[in-house]
Amino acid sequence: MASAMSPTTVPATRERLLKIRGGHPLRGEIVISGAKNAALKAMAATLLTADEVVLNNVPMLADVLSMADLLRAFGAEVEVDRDAGRVQVRAREIVRTSAPPDLFRPTRASVVAAGPMLARCGEVSFSMPGGDQIGRRPIDVHLRGFKRMGATVEQRDDQVIACGGRLRGARIYMDYPSHTGTENLLMAATLATGKTVIVNASAEPEVVWLGHLLNRMGARIHGLGSPIVTIEGVERLHGVSDYVPPDRLEAGSFAIGAVMTGGEITMRDVREAHMLPLTEKLQEVGGEVWHNNDVMLVRAGRAPLNAVDIQTLPFPGFPTDLQAPFTALLTQAEGVSRVHERVYEDRLRYTTELQKMGADIRVERIGSSTSEFAASSAMIHGPGQLHGARVQAGDIRAAVSLVLAGLVADGETELDEVYHLDRGYERFVAKLTSLGADVEDTDPQM
Repeated sequence: MASAMSPTTVPATRERLLKIRGGHPLRGEIVISGAKNAALKAMAATLLTADEVVLNNVPMLADVLSMADLLRAFGAEVEVDRDAGRVQVRAREIVRTSAPPDLFRPTRASVVAAGPMLARCGEVSFSMPGGDQIGRRPIDVHLRGFKRMGATVEQRDDQVIACGGRLRGARIYMDYPSHTGTENLLMAATLATGKTVIVNASAEPEVVWLGHLLNRMGARIHGLGSPIVTIEGVERLHGVSDYVPPDRLEAGSFAIGAVMTGGEITMRDVREAHMLPLTEKLQEVGGEVWHNNDVMLVRAGRAPLNAVDIQTLPFPGFPTDLQAPFTALLTQAEGVSRVHERVYEDRLRYTTELQKMGADIRVERIGSSTSEFAASSAMIHGPGQLHGARVQAGDIRAAVSLVLAGLVADGETELDEVYHLDRGYERFVAKLTSLGADVEDTDPQM
């Protein structure tokens, strides 16, 4: 059934706020939803075949519904079952190769539709993607890869036009292990003639899962999870039914919340190997963590929290998407913690909002312009008693960071730009309240 939501979830006409009242430890049990970053790329992969692809355990998020509308615009038949968490796609016929800007711009993940479209149709055009404002995220690595595979790529202002018939296998060196770049080139190479080798490929769990999904569709991909991935092009791919893996970032956010609030949470459908970087840091800060098959139990330790240092790096480094929530946790740790952001240079922008709540955070800024905010590291002095304030979310992970801060703050915190949560977390407020949090969404959208 078609989604009734607009492609981009925006604040309602009346002001929408999330009101968080602190002082309630998170306790209880939740089931972790499917991974947004896996579901979106798998939906793009459905464009590679005329057969039906069924994806289960898909989180019903604004970005997922936006991607469904983009697939429909290209000509695919898309059925979304919100209750079952299922998306069925059959791209029997592609009716256009130009992506509508209003559907392509809202989310960063839209760019991964370019590889499948170019591979299947020999051409694609699109506007530069949007998404969270967390620093420069150029798509140069994607476009250079397309060129290496024989496509002609032209940029006109914010418009990209790529064409050239069937792609050819090539050796592609990536300047950095971009996960979206790896995914885009991985999908493009499945239908190319000959062999493609991607050097310095991303090893993020969602990238590896996507590669295995493509193999189940008939692709020939080797080396997944390593820096060198080889793809032998095939003539066609076929349909498949698969299960989207659990969202390690959602699990991580709730795990941080358990330790930060002095609570205890049991999470089901969690993969231990995906959580390793966070598990190590949670234990170092003083939390207690247990894994048993797909169950993860996290609770605060008996001693005060310890200051620790973190730096974000590609997997298996500490995930950049958990940096903001973990920084909120560090405001409650004794001593001086240091956070080094090595993936997105502007991701520490949200710290100004934590400062409004009383957090003692000092950032090291890049550049001399006072009109810009670019920072690569921060020092957090704790523990500090936070207080309620009116704050604004600039991106998905910043929103979660501010909610977690509100859970330990005195008084009431009001969060603006709540729609970011709709883009990245399924039933976030409902899950928080089930764990005992006092959180109110004044105008729920999902």
